[in-house]
Amino acid sequence: MSISMAGLPAFLVYFAVGAALIAGFAVVYMRLTAHDEVALIRSGNLAAAIALGGNLVGFSIPVDKAIEQAASIPDLVIWALIAMAIQLAAYGAVRWLVPDLSRKIEEDDIPAAAFLAVVAVLCGTLAAASMTE
Repeated sequence: MSISMAGLPAFLVYFAVGAALIAGFAVVYMRLTAHDEVALIRSGNLAAAIALGGNLVGFSIPVDKAIEQAASIPDLVIWALIAMAIQLAAYGAVRWLVPDLSRKIEEDDIPAAAFLAVVAVLCGTLAAASMTE
């Protein structure tokens, strides 16, 4: 059995672009929140870790689907930007439903963070399933 490395260059490009898109989403998301996720996580705040983790997973699900079906890197980036807009809208909706969301996360309120994470993953899953070729 022989293993072909012919796809390695494309793998590396799509992996790097996907990682950059996820990192970019993380930066945008963390700038939009009223709380400092990194500082909270470093101090042991589980709610901040759940909220940030859920949002990263929620965004990475449609990025995964976009990588799988993208015809090109620009195609991938466009789909990722659409997914990012959906994730940011989901965050806005949760903030509307839970007006003191940032304060609750700062206070390590697990139910508020879990709700945010679940909504993010649901929206990411739905966005990925809606991407058609």
